[in-house]
Amino acid sequence: MSEQTPQQAPGRSSDEGRQQAEFWFDPVCPWAWMTSRWMMEVERARPVDVTWKVMSLSVLNEGSDLPEEYRTMMDRAWTPVRVVTAAAVEHGSEHVKPLYDAIGTRVHPGGRTDYREVVAEALAEVGLPASLLEAADTDRYDEALRASHAEGIDRVGQDVGTPVVAVAGTAFFGPVVTPAPKGEAAGQLWDGVVAVASTPGFYELKRTRDSGPVFD
Repeated sequence: MSEQTPQQAPGRSSDEGRQQAEFWFDPVCPWAWMTSRWMMEVERARPVDVTWKVMSLSVLNEGSDLPEEYRTMMDRAWTPVRVVTAAAVEHGSEHVKPLYDAIGTRVHPGGRTDYREVVAEALAEVGLPASLLEAADTDRYDEALRASHAEGIDRVGQDVGTPVVAVAGTAFFGPVVTPAPKGEAAGQLWDGVVAVASTPGFYELKRTRDSGPVFD
């Protein structure tokens, strides 16, 4: 990865030297939301372009013995991710990130828990048909959802969750961070995470969280 000063990264119009990253998320995961806000800052601080893709905690936890409260959450979590998938299939992948932003802003900093209501509002905000909400109640788009999910999980293995980031042949879970770093701090974290994750034989670096997501 070539060095890039924070002054050079914003507004670059040339594709020369730019990195292509992929980011897999579940819309209901607060930690994926935090990481996605960091990833947006990375796009400004470094020559990185992100493709946004869905994965699903509901799919990830299929067949698992879960506490009743978490199982209920997983059952409800199908709604946002199915609708985002349907939007991508029917109207194009360029709608994934705007719809994710509209849903996530309501669910995470907004604290909203009625996913059907949230998704309906989000669809209206980004100009997508209200009929896409019907995807929440059908498995019509599950093949595409599962394929996207598998693409991300296959890069890192089954013992991780959301988000997954892939860049330059390296994929990793996280980083789990709060609050999301901004500006050059976001770029420096990106540099460090990519350097560590791309080291042959490196698998894990972790410490106990002492704070929940800080939405700002």
